[in-house]
Amino acid sequence: MKVLVCLPCMLTGGTEIQTLSLVEALIATGHKVTVSVYFQYADSMVVRYRKVGAQVELLSSGGRRPSGLNGVIRHLWRGLKRVVAAEMPDVVHVQYMAPGALPVIILRLLGVKKVIATSHTFADIYSPNGLRVIRWLTSSCLTAFQCITERAERSYFGTSRLFDGKLSKHFTIYNNIPAHIDVLDAPRKLLSETDTITVGVVSRLEQIKGMDLVVPAFVRAAETNPRLRLLIVGDGSQRALMERQVAEAGICDRVEFTGRQPQSQLQSQYDRIDILLMPSRSEGFGLTAIEGMARGCVPVVADTGGLPEVVTTESGLLHRPEDIVDLSSKISRLSADTSLLAALSGGAIRRASLFSVGNYRHTIASLYSTLE
Repeated sequence: MKVLVCLPCMLTGGTEIQTLSLVEALIATGHKVTVSVYFQYADSMVVRYRKVGAQVELLSSGGRRPSGLNGVIRHLWRGLKRVVAAEMPDVVHVQYMAPGALPVIILRLLGVKKVIATSHTFADIYSPNGLRVIRWLTSSCLTAFQCITERAERSYFGTSRLFDGKLSKHFTIYNNIPAHIDVLDAPRKLLSETDTITVGVVSRLEQIKGMDLVVPAFVRAAETNPRLRLLIVGDGSQRALMERQVAEAGICDRVEFTGRQPQSQLQSQYDRIDILLMPSRSEGFGLTAIEGMARGCVPVVADTGGLPEVVTTESGLLHRPEDIVDLSSKISRLSADTSLLAALSGGAIRRASLFSVGNYRHTIASLYSTLE
């Protein structure tokens, strides 16, 4: 089939990486894929999409976003009309549901009969009226609405189900571990009583990711455990704050900032981390969690968004959102009990294997076979 994948932006975030996995899965199962980008894009990501065999159509010259609702509508209408007329897709797969319902409605007006939408967020980003629009869209305009966790699906519709090969109006398909991360095929070496224990984050250093909580929680745990070290991989608006927190606590010799790393180098960074922190204030799925779990990191994550569905009690620990004391106590618990750390590390590897590229491609192939 000819599949048109629609994406508001093609930058370097988790949504774009997961959409790339979708594109790779479709191409691997024999579909011809065109990716239409409405607004901003990074040249490096355009190259990556084209490298896997997708045709990329950039609707905005220079990645500019038109001003005002009318400007956006005109831009989407002209751009999508051109791409649909040229490609004549059998199915359109709309990513992220942004900007709102507009792309779906325009695609239907252009005569596209099969439209799937994937939401990478929870319903709490929508107002009550916005949520009603999503539900109307699902029942009236969409072939199906896909969520990336069952918790997210329930936030939209009150019920959920993992996709099982039978098409329904809404369902969940989990994200997969990106291709640049391999799942360990053996447990990590058990830490000794004297080994350094590395606590780490691999993240955009932003407030929504809870990065302002990391250093204070580490400081509390490190007060009673001289073996702890902190590795901070990433960059963002919170970096200056985190560096100041480190300096004020007098622990510069125990903390390393690597800055932003290319994805090809992330696996080696995860391999340095024993305890992986994700104190996010909002998280649709938690791609970092499964990346780290695949390398044997034990995740300590906030009980928010999709994280509690991804990280089970056999593979990591949950902490109360926004709670530095609880986050610190979880770090201390793991660092004081290397047997528990080893057991959860093994559980993390086993859990991560469920999110393999192979499993994801099989599910996508099964979904698209129902659309033929």
